[in-house]
Amino acid sequence: MSTKAWLILEDGTEFEGKMFGYEDESIGEAVFNTSMSGYQEVLTDPSYSGQIITMTYPMIGNYGVNKEDVESDRIHVAGFVVKEYSRTYSNFRATGSLGDYLKDGKISAIEGIDTRMLTRHIRDKGAMRAGIFFDKKDARDKLMAHPSMEGLDLASKVSCKTKYSFGEKKSGNPEIAVFDFGVKTNILRLLNSSGFNVTVYPGTTPLSEAMNNGAKGVFLSNGPGDPAAVVYAKTLVEDVMKEKVPCFGICLGHQIMGIGFGGKTYKLKFGHRGGNQPVKNLETGSVEITSQNHGFAVDIDSLKGNSDVEVTHINLNDNTVEGIQHKKYPIFSVQYHPEASPGPHDSLYLFDKFRKMVS
Repeated sequence: MSTKAWLILEDGTEFEGKMFGYEDESIGEAVFNTSMSGYQEVLTDPSYSGQIITMTYPMIGNYGVNKEDVESDRIHVAGFVVKEYSRTYSNFRATGSLGDYLKDGKISAIEGIDTRMLTRHIRDKGAMRAGIFFDKKDARDKLMAHPSMEGLDLASKVSCKTKYSFGEKKSGNPEIAVFDFGVKTNILRLLNSSGFNVTVYPGTTPLSEAMNNGAKGVFLSNGPGDPAAVVYAKTLVEDVMKEKVPCFGICLGHQIMGIGFGGKTYKLKFGHRGGNQPVKNLETGSVEITSQNHGFAVDIDSLKGNSDVEVTHINLNDNTVEGIQHKKYPIFSVQYHPEASPGPHDSLYLFDKFRKMVS
């Protein structure tokens, strides 16, 4: 029998359910993801560090887990919430169950929650602190003592500690430096398959070190937390502009780019998380169906004072900034994840664009 537990939000809202996975209390920011599949990629995405993820699709776990569908070397979420956990799984690649995977990763999970009601509540009230608890006593005090997401530099906690090479090195391929703020493995795969020799550096690495090692281009990765708290990255973007190095940023890297351009970021009410976000390319007029995972956005008004920066993409749901580029230098970024496949290949042209810039 599963252990009874509660998901409790900081505003006092309670949901009763049962534990599966690792049985322990956990606190994080409650958010939701609208993807119908891909839960293993979600769990292992470093961008979800510090968050309790609610999957809006009602049955999760039915195809198990495997060794290929991972975005990092471990699970990063603070907790996992589902309507119904499928203990029976079936897939030719499956190597185990989701429940055992969470147990091995020591990640708390709760099922039996009315996830539709929870999602509507988060949409109405906004993302907030929440916890999975065995006992409701003192739960809210524990929540309020936990730091909120605003002001947190989580990128430094998930970034690599030392530089490393990724993929095959080929003679004639340009070298690029990936600054790791929580990079997903599939981004590195696509950079490598796009014709780059890839070296990954800790996010705090000076640009000069990468350039001295032969880097011809710079990539700013995705990652968790508040972009305004990643203060060391602002200097990196300023140095990139000073040296006019070709640069491409994704997700947190996009927000860091906006700050480096002199703009500001702000926290979205409940963020964009899922594989169904429509984005319009303002240069071509085409619409891309994109995968996204972020709780902060670049303030479009804060960029109006910089005539050298233009907005290239917007979100058609709420008109938030989805892409920017420098008019004089080969520097651009997007908020969404072109390496993911909801389109399924709507956004892969961005890697080709970066390759041509570096070449």
